Amino acid sequence: MHTFRALATALFAALALSPTPSNAEAWPQRTIRVVVPLPAGSTTDIAARWCAERLAARWGKPVIVENRQGSDAIPAVMSVVSARDNHTFLFSFAGVVTINPLIHEKLPYDVRDLVPIASVGDNFLAIGVSTSLNVSTLAEFVTLARTQPGKLNWAATPGLPHYVFAAIQKSTGIDLVRASYREFGPALADLGEGRIHAVASSISIMTPPVQAGRARMLMVVNRERSPLAPDVPTAAEAGYPELTFDGIVGFYGTRDMPEGVRMRFAADVAAVANDPALAARLADLGTALRVGASAEFAAAIEDQRAKIAGIAGASKPVQ
Repeated sequence: MHTFRALATALFAALALSPTPSNAEAWPQRTIRVVVPLPAGSTTDIAARWCAERLAARWGKPVIVENRQGSDAIPAVMSVVSARDNHTFLFSFAGVVTINPLIHEKLPYDVRDLVPIASVGDNFLAIGVSTSLNVSTLAEFVTLARTQPGKLNWAATPGLPHYVFAAIQKSTGIDLVRASYREFGPALADLGEGRIHAVASSISIMTPPVQAGRARMLMVVNRERSPLAPDVPTAAEAGYPELTFDGIVGFYGTRDMPEGVRMRFAADVAAVANDPALAARLADLGTALRVGASAEFAAAIEDQRAKIAGIAGASKPVQ
């Protein structure tokens, strides 16, 4: 992973310092394909389709969104890195680079093959507890857990939320038991009934039991509060700044993609995505608009990678 960091740094420095090559002026020559590793209708898919529609109008070429689900986004990634045609891009969460190398002994792709081009959003993740615990803050939950080591349990949606909960245990020294679910719906039902004590998931998934008064959100792990739950503090505001994690999503290209194409793509994404209408749409779905250039996107990914690697190095969470 250190090789990825060094290569990414060099690539983004080159992007920032080099002029746009003339071959970017002739691009795109044909239909652009954007591969999304999540189902149609998901927040990530909606953001990708918003950008695709406006990029198509800007370029005068079709931009299609292809949903390829399955196995930690590996089918989607392979679809992109296998194409290498300068017209196929990935729109994804950072786990394809930060988490997959830790949970798969051998990946069919090299993380260096994926180069961050532009970020678009930051998915809000929250820590919630059953109201049966009668705690209102993360500090109160930690205090309660310390009095009952190994007695309280938790569940999380796959990916980054698992590591968020591992980070909580590592940071606070509490001992919790993980409850496994094939699907997360039953976990939310159990949370409402007090059979599950705490969960980590997207804020949109957690909103229904909170609104029903059966669960309480203690904090969001993002750097800013969510419009869906403006009264819920961030990790920093809750007194745990080390638990800040970005749920960053955006566009990736391949490392052999011409520099001019990446620069053109990033600039045009910034032009179409910085839209109050998109910001409002994403906010309603539990995501913040966060448009960033290649270097900013890469820095957010590296920050997440370093935190997750540190957690996994201490005690790798159960997958």
